[in-house]
Order: sequence, then C-alpha cells, then structure tokens
Amino acid sequence: MRTRYEKLRLPISRLASAVAVFILLFSTNRWEEGSEAFAEGLFAFGMFLVAIGSMGRMWCSLFIAGYKDRVLIMQGPYSMTRNPLYFFSTLGALGVGFCTETVTFPLLILTLMILYYPLVVRKEERRLRERFGVDFDAYAQRVPAFFPKFALFSEPEFYSVKPVVYRRHMFSALWFIWIAGLLELAEGLKELGWVHPFWSFY
Repeated sequence: MRTRYEKLRLPISRLASAVAVFILLFSTNRWEEGSEAFAEGLFAFGMFLVAIGSMGRMWCSLFIAGYKDRVLIMQGPYSMTRNPLYFFSTLGALGVGFCTETVTFPLLILTLMILYYPLVVRKEERRLRERFGVDFDAYAQRVPAFFPKFALFSEPEFYSVKPVVYRRHMFSALWFIWIAGLLELAEGLKELGWVHPFWSFY
C-alpha cells in the first residue's frame, strides 16, 4: 500500500509546476539584461538535464512497471542505486529550473527536493524491508540509496514488460519536457507583448 507521501507526490508536483509556470509567465530574468549568453547557457544546460531525467525515468519504468511492491527490483538502474526514479526526477526537475534561465528556481527546486525526498524514501524503504526482509537488507547494504554507483551496473539479457503499465509510466516520465515547452511558450508570449511581466529573478 502506498504511503501518504507517495500519494501526495504527484498532486504536489503538478501543483508546484502550475504555480511555477504562472509565476514565470509574469516574470523576466535579469541575466538577459546583462549577459544573454549566460542565460542561453543556462537554458541549454537545463534541456540537457531534462533529456537525461526523462530518458532515465523511462529506463526505470521499463524495469518497475507492473512489478512495484511485488518483486524486489535489483537490475538495470536499480542495480546502481535503490532510488533511480528519484535520482532522475531530481535531474529533470533541476533541468526545468535551469530552463527558466535563472539561478533562483534551480536552487529553490533543489531545496524542496532535499526536504521532501528523504521523507518519501524512508517510508518506501520501511515498507520494502517489511515485505522483503533480509533480501532488502542485503540489497540496501550493497547498493547506495541515491547517487548511482556505476561499477555495480548489471542487467538481464531478457526482461518481461507489461506494455499497458509501461505506457502509463512513459507518459508521466515526459512531464519535464512538457513543462520546458510551456516555459518556452511563456517566453514567446512575452516577446510578442501579449504578456507583461511584473517580477524579475536572477
């Protein structure tokens, strides 16, 4: 059974994304005024992280779709870190932050991730420990909780996937790209003069 933190994660993420897009729609970034090249560099770096985060989440979903809480997944991305979905989600969210061409939003997103994800991870791992016992304990001793240890990577030659479940996971993995697109749309509306900013951020 999913914890309260897990159930709230998606609604909170969607609400935070909607608020962020609204704020950015009516704001400008001060880097464009003094250093447009720096602002463009932030956007390019953000899209790079968005791509890694989205592809990483789809890779994780390939292994976990239809198996979550039923089987202890220890292959593919889960062979390097116990929480690859959260690792790639953090990269993707930071990428969205950098796509705003500011430093303020990535720092805010990173702070929220640091405060929120440890709570979710502790609750999830407590449930996994209750369900899988010593197998999970051995896995936890060998594989780091968050940052991947690439030397541990292993994957099976074949892996059975449930297409219906994976398709749902795949679409949820692309939300970073959708938000980046909305940010670019907001930027275009401001350039056309259809939206007038009220705030500015570094």
